[in-house]
Amino acid sequence: MNNQAIYYKTLNVDGINIFYREAGDKSKPQIILLNGVPNASSAFQELMQDLKDKFYLIAPDFPGFGNSDIPDQSVFDYTFHNISVVIEKFIDKLGLTRPNVYALGYGGPITFRIASRRPELFNTYILQNSNAYEEGLGPAMINAAPYLQNRNEETEQLVKPLLTLDGIKLFFLNGAKDQSRINPDSYQNALYYLSRPGQQKIQLDLLYDYRTNIAEYPNWQRFLKQTQPKLLLVWGKNDVFFPISAAEAIQRDVPTAELHVFDTSHLALEEHHTDIAEKIETFLIA
Repeated sequence: MNNQAIYYKTLNVDGINIFYREAGDKSKPQIILLNGVPNASSAFQELMQDLKDKFYLIAPDFPGFGNSDIPDQSVFDYTFHNISVVIEKFIDKLGLTRPNVYALGYGGPITFRIASRRPELFNTYILQNSNAYEEGLGPAMINAAPYLQNRNEETEQLVKPLLTLDGIKLFFLNGAKDQSRINPDSYQNALYYLSRPGQQKIQLDLLYDYRTNIAEYPNWQRFLKQTQPKLLLVWGKNDVFFPISAAEAIQRDVPTAELHVFDTSHLALEEHHTDIAEKIETFLIA
């Protein structure tokens, strides 16, 4: 493979075409990059450019996200468990062996669910603005709590704005140190994907299912304490979803975890992909 290029492919998993970005030499250390809302695998485009000479990189879109198939809800229930099963099968079908995993946002629950079933699967963990602790829930998640506790027409009104342009900008711009460094194409493209027919119900169903992640937090905390994985934390400290307290809680239970904090938003890669790439190289190669 020409490791100067990024390739755009699909792999069928249980009848669902999973889109993925691929870069680098297969003989190099493997990294699978996992993200959900608002921008799926496109969140990693620049990071993959930064890392493709030294790693083999795979970034899939979850079912219903980005360029992957959007199965009808009559045949696929959009839950974190079901998505994690598809991504686990995707890893196996692609033939990845002991990959390192980079988990961002919704990628965190997917990663923890897979790791809980198969603790030997991932070699090391790179977590960015994801969470496994109630104390790591930021104001945007706390505001969504009534919806997670009791889904109805009234509480849906609290979270529906997250699927508008202003809501998507929370991920990209809220807390960014220099908004002029954030490419507006990124949040406009995210809006396009999240505005397609059926997407609102899919995303509302999945957000409601986040309550099952919170219920799993104690199990994931136990996993971290017992296994003490090799762990890199790269964090946008101004995140309104999973702020720095989420990273500090992880580091408390895994004292050897390496933490790097950036003065930016939930999507720290938008401003700091080069810095984060350097941290990853040092973490995995040095």
